[in-house]
Amino acid sequence: MQSTDITVTNIIKGIENVKGENICVLDFTKLENVVCKYFVICDCKSNTQVNAISNSVKKTLSKNISEKPFQIEGLENKNWVLLDYVDVVVHIFKKEFREIYNLEELWADAKIIRLDNLNE
Repeated sequence: MQSTDITVTNIIKGIENVKGENICVLDFTKLENVVCKYFVICDCKSNTQVNAISNSVKKTLSKNISEKPFQIEGLENKNWVLLDYVDVVVHIFKKEFREIYNLEELWADAKIIRLDNLNE
C-alpha cells in the first residue's frame, strides 16, 4: 500500500485539476479511535463539478499510484460524494451541503490544514 502522504498529495492534485475550492485536510493521526488517518474536504458550485472532481480524483490516484477507492458513496445525487481510500477519506461537497454538514466543526479535535490559505 502506498504512503498516506502520497495518497493525500494525489487527491489534492485531482481536486485542483478541476478547480475544487476550499480544500482542507483534517489530520487525525494524533487522535485515538478514529476511522481513518485523514479527511480531504473540498467544495464546488454544481452537481456536475462534484462529479468531475470525483472522477478526477479517481483517475489521478489510479494513474499515479494504482489506488482505487474501497468504497464510493453519493454518486446518485452528487451533492456530497465520499471516496473511501481506507486511510484517507475524500469528501466532495456542493457548497451549500458543506455548510450544512460542517465536518471541520464536527471533527474540531483534528488538526485542520487549509490549503487555500497557503497560496495567499
